[in-house]
Amino acid sequence: MTCFSQRLGAVNARIAKACKDFGRDPGAIRLLAVSKRHPLAAVQEALAAGQTDFGENFVQEGVGKIEALGETPARWHFIGHLQSNKTALAAANFAWVHSVDRFKIARRLSEQRPYHAPPLNLCIQVSLADESAKSGASPDGLHALAQAIHELPRIRLRGLMTIPPPSPEVDVQRGYFRQLRELLDELIAAGLELDTLSMGMSADLEAAIAEGATIVRVGTALFGPRPAPTDW
Repeated sequence: MTCFSQRLGAVNARIAKACKDFGRDPGAIRLLAVSKRHPLAAVQEALAAGQTDFGENFVQEGVGKIEALGETPARWHFIGHLQSNKTALAAANFAWVHSVDRFKIARRLSEQRPYHAPPLNLCIQVSLADESAKSGASPDGLHALAQAIHELPRIRLRGLMTIPPPSPEVDVQRGYFRQLRELLDELIAAGLELDTLSMGMSADLEAAIAEGATIVRVGTALFGPRPAPTDW
């Protein structure tokens, strides 16, 4: 058994236990392996172990891996801050973008998504704390933003994403994730067909699952410590 297989088994065991503890269906949770800054060989090892969903924070790094791997079962998710000058690459290469925080980015992704490709799945990144260094839409303007994005062609708005401040306190973790779930519930009640809560990472995935996560984004617990940055 490879190192990745062992780590994957351990993470899946955590997910299964959390689902049992909180009355969730394990089949409703998608594990997203955050391969940011990890080498191509690590992704290949993960694929061989049966992992299919991968998250990247930098467009050029992700596209480099996608092109190098060629035809594989992998589904690629962009989860980092997306600049306007990188939207064309993201629209052409990724299946999901989790980090849309303003209408301009969504509109560009819609315009630049290839016509032959299936709709690009989008999540709106929501900022739930006063952290100026982090991206994210304000909860106050979320309804208007979601409605506008929902009407764009060649994309499909799936739900919401957040990266809350780190905390060792489970109650604090759950509080942030509960806020995101309640925001999603409000959008659904307003008539939007949404099904995704992208929340929870290596340190807090149990709290996220307790509050309704459908995608957990796990890097360190699967790949180990992240290597130093590489120029892409």
